[in-house]
Amino acid sequence: MDIKNGFVDTVGNTPLIRINSFSEETGCEILGKAEFLNPGGSVKDRAALYIIEDAEAKGLLKPGGTVVEGTAGNTGIGLAHICNAKGYKCLIIIPETQSQEKIDTLRVLGAEVRTVPAVPYKNPNNYVKLSGRVAAEMDNAIWANQFDNLANRQAHYETTGPEMWTQTDGKIDAWVAATGTGGTFAGVSLFLKEKNPDVKCVVADPMGSGLYSYVKTGEIKPEGKSVTEGIGNSRITANMEDVPIDDAIQIDDPECLRVIYQLLKRDGLFMGGSVGINVGAAVALAKQMGPGHTIVTVLCDGGARYQSRLYDPQWLAAKGLSLP
Repeated sequence: MDIKNGFVDTVGNTPLIRINSFSEETGCEILGKAEFLNPGGSVKDRAALYIIEDAEAKGLLKPGGTVVEGTAGNTGIGLAHICNAKGYKCLIIIPETQSQEKIDTLRVLGAEVRTVPAVPYKNPNNYVKLSGRVAAEMDNAIWANQFDNLANRQAHYETTGPEMWTQTDGKIDAWVAATGTGGTFAGVSLFLKEKNPDVKCVVADPMGSGLYSYVKTGEIKPEGKSVTEGIGNSRITANMEDVPIDDAIQIDDPECLRVIYQLLKRDGLFMGGSVGINVGAAVALAKQMGPGHTIVTVLCDGGARYQSRLYDPQWLAAKGLSLP
C-alpha cells in the first residue's frame, strides 16, 4: 500500500513537466517543476515544513506554540496548513498590496492575519522586520524568518534539487528561477553544482528588484516596477549568501503576461505571476544557449491566487497593462 501520512507527508515529490509550447518554440527541453501540486498549492510548502521541523528539532517550538511570519502569502499558507496539521497557532503579517485571494485563504485556514502598509526593507515597519519583533514579544512562539533561516534553502538542497536530478537522469544544462527569500534558487543551485559544476545557474528577476543589477555589476540597483508578487529583492538574504550564480535575466511585466497566457491557452497550465518570470527567463536563456539544451525551472503556484489581478482585464488596464 502506498498511503501518505497526512498533509506533511504529501509535501514534495512533484512531477517535472515538459512545457510543450515553449520547448517546441525554442528547440530546447524546457521543464517545469510542478510545485503548484504541493498540498498547500505552492513551492513554499517545502520551506514551511523544514522551518517548522527545524524549530521542533532544536526545541524552540513546543506544543501549543505559535509560528509567526512576515510573508507575501504562499509561505504563510504553507505554514498555516502545517500548523493545523501539527497543532500550532499561526500569525501572519502580510503587506496590504498582496492579492485578496491569498489574504482570504490565510484567514480561512485559521491563521491570524495582520495586513500592514508595504514599505521598503530598510523601514523598521517593513513586514519582515515587524514579524520578528512581534514573535520576540510572544511566549512559546518562533519567528519563521524565511528570508534568513537556512532551513529554507536546506529544504530545496535535500528535496527539490535531488528530485530534479533523478527525474532528468542528471541531464540538466541550466537551472533558472526567480528569488524572493532565495531558498529555492539557492538550495537547488548548491545541489546541482555539486553534481555537475557545468550546470548553469541563472537568476530570473522582475523589474523593481535589485538582483539583476547585483549579478551583472555587483551593485544592487532596482529599476522600474512589477505587478508580480513575492519575488525580487533589494538585498542579499542569508539564503543567497555564497550561492553560485552564473548569470541573471530580467523579465518585464508584458513578457510575464505573454508567458502565463500562453501557458494557459496552449499548455493548459493556469499559473501565477512568478511562473511568468521563471518560464520567460527559461525561454530567453534557451534562445541564448541554442537548441538541444535542457533547462529546468519551477512552476511556483497556480493562477487562482491572482485571478482578480493578472487575469482581470480591468485590473491590468489600471496598471497600464493589457491582455496579451
